[in-house]
Amino acid sequence: MNVNEMRRELQNRLKRGRFAHSIGVANTAVNLAKRFGADEDKAYIAGLLHDCARQYEDEELIAQAENYSIEIGEVEREMPLLLHPYIGAKMIRDVYGVEDAEISQAIWRHTVGAANMTVLDKIIYFADMIEPNRKYPGVEELRTLATTADLNTIMLTALSESIIFVVQKNSLVHPDTVAARNFLLINKKK
Repeated sequence: MNVNEMRRELQNRLKRGRFAHSIGVANTAVNLAKRFGADEDKAYIAGLLHDCARQYEDEELIAQAENYSIEIGEVEREMPLLLHPYIGAKMIRDVYGVEDAEISQAIWRHTVGAANMTVLDKIIYFADMIEPNRKYPGVEELRTLATTADLNTIMLTALSESIIFVVQKNSLVHPDTVAARNFLLINKKK
């Protein structure tokens, strides 16, 4: 499937606002890829398809995760929306014909992160936070950071902001988000 066909298929599957968000993430990911020397085509496709599994409601997310033999942890059981990146990472092969492991991994990691993230992983995670349709307190500062800081500083700030947001909502903090932040801090000292 070529990129235009992927876009059409995605548009048919997602609600209008979610599709617009996906286009915003794809374009933002390309800009970040240019800045940080990543593959722009992979960044666009990963950004475009990062939320391809957001078409499912909570019960369907659990069923789809089981269908793809994705392990469902305690946090995901409590917050099934956190399953959408894992399902999306598998769906891209079946629905969109994308078999690229780097793209799949970036989609898998775009919501909660992971230790030892690649440049593409970081780009998709951050593009999801700052794409032009996002409106929340502090987003403009993050957008400015995208043009001034190195990628690890950007990610450390993004992960910290994400953890603060989740804690303020009295929600569960995913252990992968903590692992991603800790990895950056530990390796910053080396």
